Amino acid sequence: MDPLALALLPGVGPKRLLELLAAEDPLVALRERFPQAAAGLSQAEERARAERKRAAALGMRILGLWEEGFPEGLRRLPQPPTHLYLKGELPEEGKAVALVGTRRASSWALAFARRLARELAEAGLCVVSGLARGIDREAHLGALEGGGRTLGVLGSALDRVYPPEHRPLAGRMDLLSEFPFGTEPKPEFFPRRNRLIAGLVRAVIVVEAPLASGALITARYALELGKEVLAVPGRPTDPGSLGTNRLIQDGAYPVLSAEDVLSYLGFSGKPKEAVALSGEEERLYALLRQGEALPEDLAQALGLPPERVLSLLTLLELKGLAQALPGGRYGAT
Repeated sequence: MDPLALALLPGVGPKRLLELLAAEDPLVALRERFPQAAAGLSQAEERARAERKRAAALGMRILGLWEEGFPEGLRRLPQPPTHLYLKGELPEEGKAVALVGTRRASSWALAFARRLARELAEAGLCVVSGLARGIDREAHLGALEGGGRTLGVLGSALDRVYPPEHRPLAGRMDLLSEFPFGTEPKPEFFPRRNRLIAGLVRAVIVVEAPLASGALITARYALELGKEVLAVPGRPTDPGSLGTNRLIQDGAYPVLSAEDVLSYLGFSGKPKEAVALSGEEERLYALLRQGEALPEDLAQALGLPPERVLSLLTLLELKGLAQALPGGRYGAT
């Protein structure tokens, strides 16, 4: 009997599944202990065959809780998935971090997330996120730019990538889901997705999140699992940073750079050497990281002539740290 058929039976969760598979004859045990579930076995076996055929056609794998290759971090969850759908490879145990945050991120947070992910990937870490709009997307892109691996954990089936505009990105990275093929995204699926993210990683880093945010759910799961939670501080007046600032108040380690993450978690890898900046460039870049601004406002904040600020902005653009935006504004990259 294919264990996947047992896993697909309604009412057979992870505990019952392992009990059945440990029995001398799982089929006999099923009929004796769970006769109601046994009535749907033929249909479940048909579904299992269809799932395996679909996985093979898409170049994906189905990993069962009963298999040695099932990730240990997920096996230890209070309610682990009975099986997983995987495209690509899983991150090495202890060598992955999650970067998560709001879908409606500010420009500075998007730029910071992308740079942080890139530098963590350069240091040899796998970056895990949820392939959502906003911070998640930048985390995946940054990791790819850093030449590293990145894993997207979905709140839908692997053949129903959401949001749809991220399908090209999904094609460049590893993907994981616990949902059968054909499952469309639903709001209640995303907290389930978030627990998988927390279970797979050494630490969860929240880049920007309001008080009501799915990223905070991921952080809570991480704490419950004994994982590290780190957060990027934001301005106290920004609603989008209230969640991250509260995490720091509650004990999350504040992150100002990739070096902070690597040092705090005890990783030996280092990101590529940072771009050298003059004192004026450092001050200007710090302002740009706080949000988009017009050159004249930056000049006033720095106490510099407007023409000097424009010259500095050009230098930062050449170094890949600043970008011109619509309306004459500038922001960090």
